[in-house]
Amino acid sequence: MSTILVVDDEPSMRRILASNLKQERYEVVEAASVAQARRALAQDAFEAVITDQKLGDGEGLEVLVCANQADATVSVVFLTAFATVELAVESMRRGAFDFIAKPFLPEVLLATVRRAVEHTGLVRENTRLREAVVRLEGSSEIRGHSPAIKALREKIARVAPTNATVLITGETGTGKELVARAIHRSSRRAAKPLVAVNCAAFTETLLESELFGHERGAFTGAERAREGLFEAAHEGTLFLDEAGEMSMAAQAKLLRVLTDGQLMRIGSTRPRSVDVRLLVATHRDLQARVREGLFREDLYYRLAVVPLAIAPLRERREDIPELCELFLAQAARDLKVPLRKLSPGAMAALMAYHFPGNIRELKNLIERACILSTDHQISAENFPVNPPNHGPGARAALSAPEDLARLLPERLELRPFLSTLERALIERALKATAGAQAEAARRLGLSRSDLSYKLAKFRIRYPAQ
Repeated sequence: MSTILVVDDEPSMRRILASNLKQERYEVVEAASVAQARRALAQDAFEAVITDQKLGDGEGLEVLVCANQADATVSVVFLTAFATVELAVESMRRGAFDFIAKPFLPEVLLATVRRAVEHTGLVRENTRLREAVVRLEGSSEIRGHSPAIKALREKIARVAPTNATVLITGETGTGKELVARAIHRSSRRAAKPLVAVNCAAFTETLLESELFGHERGAFTGAERAREGLFEAAHEGTLFLDEAGEMSMAAQAKLLRVLTDGQLMRIGSTRPRSVDVRLLVATHRDLQARVREGLFREDLYYRLAVVPLAIAPLRERREDIPELCELFLAQAARDLKVPLRKLSPGAMAALMAYHFPGNIRELKNLIERACILSTDHQISAENFPVNPPNHGPGARAALSAPEDLARLLPERLELRPFLSTLERALIERALKATAGAQAEAARRLGLSRSDLSYKLAKFRIRYPAQ
């Protein structure tokens, strides 16, 4: 049985409406004001709402807003006098299903309510079907059948329908953005935007402006006011990639948004409310950065409500054949080359490779091989994945930290050794780049702020003084 909410401040009108609706076996709940309607909508589910335009404590538009907040699928029908038809049309533009002009015929009322209830049913059924498809497909773009990937997909399915903040961690190239998109696509915010930003791609000032927006004249070059990505993602999802690179000032502003849902544009004194679900990714150890004083501890615990760790490709090698098949098909489609296959030797070479660049490196290797290969079958020679041979007597290449560890003595004071090694690597990078800190940071895999911190920590100056 469908339930209808009738909102009108005239008792006689509510009785007439209720009487007509009950004759058609609708269940009716009555409200005499906006406040009563708000309470009813918060407590019960309705298939339709019939509201007068003029109420004692407000207007029908407020009821429309309350209905949309409580359940965006419910159909709202307005009652209006002839003199306010234009206002009723405006209400429809803002999301109302239909309007009925007073005085009305009972058959017109019932026909309109019948269509409203049917519309609500269709919208809800469509929503249920879409959710079912998402559950059946799972995170279809996250390929693989290894235990690690199966566990990851299960966690995504559990966390996606919630509004919890998710911290996605993993090495570069493991697919952190893919996981973020899978979470958004399976969430209740899927119809709203997913806005993504790479925090490492901006300087401190530009990142704050990008995230929180700015007012006209807030800084040099700010010729007009601009909303930030938080506002652009309102009611949707914001994905912060490489969040570990954020400055302490940006971290403080982010903490406020997470705490009370309000932000302040640069140059503004007026707080703005936003409703955003936050997904955060980083390849760094944020707990280590907290200990180093580079990341706020209170913000870390706000972000790590639900941590999702993505295993590197070398720890789930059983997924490599399926990923190869996917990337071969994508390369044929996107690069306009023949669909190729891998020889047993090529597959063996890939299965034995360490993959420091993870899935991104595998995709690049496949694309390169598809372009350069002249045969239908790609051979092992098309994959330059073996360490370089420096000839007899030359020092072997170190392809992993484990190789370096084997060369060290068993008795070693770790902290002094690591500090000495870190300082030496930084000095070597500065020398190789003639003191260009940005390039040195890139070669070391550090952000500019990280390198500046370490230069101060080790008191390194280039050239040495």
